[in-house]
Amino acid sequence: MAAAKASADKGVAKLLSNRAAIYARVSTDGKGQTPDNQLRQLRDWCARMGYPVVREYVEHETGGKGVEYRKQLAAMFAGAARREFDLLLVWSLDRFSREGMAATVAHLQRLASHGVAFRSFTEEHLSTENELVRNILLATLSSLAKLEREKISQRTKAGLERARANGKVLGRPRFTDGDREKLVAALETGDSWHAISAKTRIPYSTVKKHARALGYEPRRRLSKPKSAVTEQLRTNGSRLPTLQELLALKRVSQKDGSKKGTRPFS
Repeated sequence: MAAAKASADKGVAKLLSNRAAIYARVSTDGKGQTPDNQLRQLRDWCARMGYPVVREYVEHETGGKGVEYRKQLAAMFAGAARREFDLLLVWSLDRFSREGMAATVAHLQRLASHGVAFRSFTEEHLSTENELVRNILLATLSSLAKLEREKISQRTKAGLERARANGKVLGRPRFTDGDREKLVAALETGDSWHAISAKTRIPYSTVKKHARALGYEPRRRLSKPKSAVTEQLRTNGSRLPTLQELLALKRVSQKDGSKKGTRPFS
């Protein structure tokens, strides 16, 4: 066992700076899945190689989600951008990402742009510690990602053609004469376009487009009467009022309050 580990570690290229970060992931939390097995072996590998582990990122989330839904992955990229570590070690590529080949390649290229190497513990060929190997690996994975995108595009086009052949109408539903009559009746009530959209269940963008085409204008909002203080501040622009101006405004407000029978502010 020890001989096998030594043999596996013998071909590893040593980094000039050897700070390591570990990323471990399980899909669910509280259902018997634990990252402990990943962490134990990854820590042992770093200890054998003499790589101090400066950070461990442990995720309890599905690998099919992007960075915006995986907090630990986002934190790892932020640490890589700050060059807090030189090597990212994962158990396997699918523990790192299951977003598809294109997204995974983009993640590896992002690490490389920060000068951070990547290594999969169980997949020795997935290592970017050597610059030449990294360039070859990323070029190969990029080609595979391009093929994957082309296959997805072909399958999507085939599905659309099959749907059209079966008589299915694709795209946004047509705006019918009945929809136009319903919209005109709602517009005649004078309600706002947002209220009309909610009432008729016609998207607001469609209401706006056809209302303008029919010659209707959006309802104007009634402006609230401005107080003396607001009007004075508007007249002064962005300049703060002086103490004399505030005292004058206070006297005006007191007079207005006494005329209306309201209590002036103090």
